[in-house]
Amino acid sequence: MADEIPPPPPAFGGTEPSEIIDPGEFAEVASDVSRRAGLEILNTPESEHHRHRGALAYAVAAVEEVLKFIPPGQDAVPAEAFTSEAGKARYEKDRGKFDRDMLQIELRLTRQILADIDEVSPPPGETGPRA
Repeated sequence: MADEIPPPPPAFGGTEPSEIIDPGEFAEVASDVSRRAGLEILNTPESEHHRHRGALAYAVAAVEEVLKFIPPGQDAVPAEAFTSEAGKARYEKDRGKFDRDMLQIELRLTRQILADIDEVSPPPGETGPRA
């Protein structure tokens, strides 16, 4: 465990990449949570989209964790960062998803969905976008 106090949820950890969970596992969490929340959003009225905000914030945090595995000066998560069987399999299936550019696009799009949710569906008792 790092000495650094981790940030509050939905973040997973401090500034360094995890030594317990590999980038493929974080990518799987982000993908699964985003897919399920996206399907729910498509099937609920805008006024209820705020109910899925937490899941999408969790997906953002998972993608941010994957980005931590990219060493300075490199453009992708290196193969040796994948230590679990699930992570290695995900990397072998689609290495391109671990390129910095692709991860940043995914992050930007998911953050935009969060912003859209805040605009059209603030939680009950709140009005307007969150800070």
